[in-house]
Amino acid sequence: MSPTGVAEAFERAPLVAERVGEGGGPAAVIARARDVILQMSEAERIAVLNAHPRIGAAAGLSARSAAEQSAGATDRETMRTLELLNAEYERTFGFRFVVFVNGRSRADIVPVLQARLRRPRHDELATGIEEFLAIARDRLERG
Repeated sequence: MSPTGVAEAFERAPLVAERVGEGGGPAAVIARARDVILQMSEAERIAVLNAHPRIGAAAGLSARSAAEQSAGATDRETMRTLELLNAEYERTFGFRFVVFVNGRSRADIVPVLQARLRRPRHDELATGIEEFLAIARDRLERG
C-alpha cells in the first residue's frame, strides 16, 4: 500500500478507519470500507458525510483537502453559488454534499451539485457514500 495510511485516507471518518484497519492495497481497503459502511445505520452513514468539508469551503480544511479542492481560479460568484447550493442540498437531504473533485474546478462542480439536487434522497445518500469512497481510494493510490 502507499505511504498514505487508512487513517489519513478516511481522515474525517475515524470510525470507518478503525473498523477497516490497515493492510492490503487500495482496492481491498475500499472493499472493506464499503462493507463497513453498508453495515452502518443511516444515521452513522450521514455522520460520515457530514464530517466531510463543504465543497468550496475554505475554513477547516486539512492540507490534503485544501489541495484537492484548489483546482482552477475561483470567483466570488462561484463561491456564493456553491454556498447557496450547499445550503439547499443540506436542507433538502439532511446531509452534506460530497463529491470527488478529481481535478475539476469549483465552477465545474456547480452543475454537478445542481443535478444531484434533483435526485431522490436514497439515491443521493448512496452516491455521497460512493463519492466519499472515491476520495479515499484516490488518497490511498496517490499516497
